[in-house]
Amino acid sequence: MQTEICPVQTTVQLISGKWKPVIIYHLLYGKLRFGELQKKISGITQRSLTLQLRELEDDGMISRTIYPEIPPKVEYELTETGMSMKDIIHAMCDWGQTYQQTHK
Repeated sequence: MQTEICPVQTTVQLISGKWKPVIIYHLLYGKLRFGELQKKISGITQRSLTLQLRELEDDGMISRTIYPEIPPKVEYELTETGMSMKDIIHAMCDWGQTYQQTHK
């Protein structure tokens, strides 16, 4: 007998990790290069950002475009699947702001 996976579990698996929701949040506003993302996310290491971007790309949440320039230019953006997280990410943002205001 196969057990059904809870839909919440699926969502958590896709955006689990300390930085994935934050990366998605910043990409909601448009394409960003690696360095731009790293500057926007306080405390993230280059290694962590690289790993989280790879996982998001593997899961179809973001796309990576490499431009044939020297030095190479790489941009990250949300896919349609990634953009479908918009309401969830905004709800997390709203909740976090409320929590910050009420638990100072």
